[in-house]
Amino acid sequence: MPLYEHVFIARQDLSNAQAESLVEHFGTVLADNGGQVVNSEYWGVKTMAYKINKNRKGHYSYLRTDAPAPAVQEMERLMRLHDDVMRVLTIKVDEHAEGPSIQMQKRDERDGRRDRR
Repeated sequence: MPLYEHVFIARQDLSNAQAESLVEHFGTVLADNGGQVVNSEYWGVKTMAYKINKNRKGHYSYLRTDAPAPAVQEMERLMRLHDDVMRVLTIKVDEHAEGPSIQMQKRDERDGRRDRR
C-alpha cells in the first residue's frame, strides 16, 4: 500500500486530550477503510505565521500512515468537514523516515549545521 504523511492543525481552544483524540478518531477512519496508522505524534500548540479563522495558534498533529488512496481520501474529506480542524496537508512518500520527526528531535541533535567557533 502507498505510504503517506499527514499534518493537521486543530483549533487552539481545544484541550490537549481533545486534540489527541482527533488523531485517534482519524486513525479509526483509516482502519475502517483498510489502512493503518504507522506512527503518530502530537507536536503541541504552536504559533502560526498568519491567522487562520481568527486563530493565531493551533494544535499540530502528525501521522504516518500506510493506507490505500480511497481511505486517505475519506479521511481528508472528514477532516475538511470537522469543525475543529483548520488545515490539512497530506504528502505521499516513498518510505517513512526512522525515528521521530524533525519537530520532535532535541535541538542538540539537529543543530549539526550551526558549528560556532
